[in-house]
Amino acid sequence: MRILLSNDDGIMAPGLLALRRALAELGDVTVVAPTVAQSAVGHAITLTDPIRVHRVDLGDGAKGYGVNGRPADCVKLALLELMPEPPDLVASGVNLGTNLGINVLYSGTVAAAVEGAFFGVPSVAVSIEDSDAVDYDGAAAIARRIIDQMMARGGKTPLLLNVNVPDLAAGPPKGIRVVPQSMKGFNEGWERRSDPRGRTYYWMTGNQEGEDHGVDSDVAAFDEGYVTVTPLRFDLTDRHRIDNVRGWDLRL
Repeated sequence: MRILLSNDDGIMAPGLLALRRALAELGDVTVVAPTVAQSAVGHAITLTDPIRVHRVDLGDGAKGYGVNGRPADCVKLALLELMPEPPDLVASGVNLGTNLGINVLYSGTVAAAVEGAFFGVPSVAVSIEDSDAVDYDGAAAIARRIIDQMMARGGKTPLLLNVNVPDLAAGPPKGIRVVPQSMKGFNEGWERRSDPRGRTYYWMTGNQEGEDHGVDSDVAAFDEGYVTVTPLRFDLTDRHRIDNVRGWDLRL
């Protein structure tokens, strides 16, 4: 199996290295990832600046490609230029911090997987809850088991999965739940501060909103201690409302 591995935390991030070790058992892993962290850049791509690529020693004899671009750039460049043959799988992660609810739209980790799906390649994004003792190898092992089943049972239509792993230091997960994406985001705010020269700047604050009672979603299942798996798609059309808007009889 040919596997493309990327992320948004940077090519030397411990989560990426852990996932590379886990996926190396499945086949040939090509690592193409940003040279520096690109968290929360969404599906941005580089259009007006050149993208440079250099080989990076990953520390155990393996080499990767460091890219001075976004996660989506990395996957696009890998598929069209750097890999001699298309991969059988695109994996992104393991990201430090969950990508649940509306945060899926902000995530560079998810964007790398979505870019793989654009090209018709089965793709998976993997994230783990931030904590004082992040078990990247444990999250990578869970991702490996999910990927094994995804590749064996996914069918002919390529899947795009978003996987979130709870803090493993707190104990093993209760299991795996396949759930829809929540519409919950962050309780956002801004903290106003002053720098040493008296100039005002702002620092974003907030935390994940809890799910409403009785709603089955990634946020709710994750809060209950489950690994969450959410099949995603990149067609953003609101098909439930398209006939309603057509009925407005919009005119120039």
